[in-house]
Amino acid sequence: MPKLKVLSGEDVIKILQHFGFSVVKQTGSHVKLQRILDGFKQTLTIANHKELDRGTLRAIYGQVLRYVSEAELKEHFYSNSS
Repeated sequence: MPKLKVLSGEDVIKILQHFGFSVVKQTGSHVKLQRILDGFKQTLTIANHKELDRGTLRAIYGQVLRYVSEAELKEHFYSNSS
């Protein structure tokens, strides 16, 4: 089974920008990203920490799956090695 990569909040923000999200607001260490697709506003909040805990990263991954297919997203969050 693939392992979660070690990612920072900045890494996750860059990944999400690749999928059309843009930063709309920052409050403290939390960054709100948003995109509008087919007339619907899609919003995510990411903790901008140097290294995200695995549980936090898993939760972010689950939230992003509401908007981006797992086939497109998985390579960015999980390593290819078993």
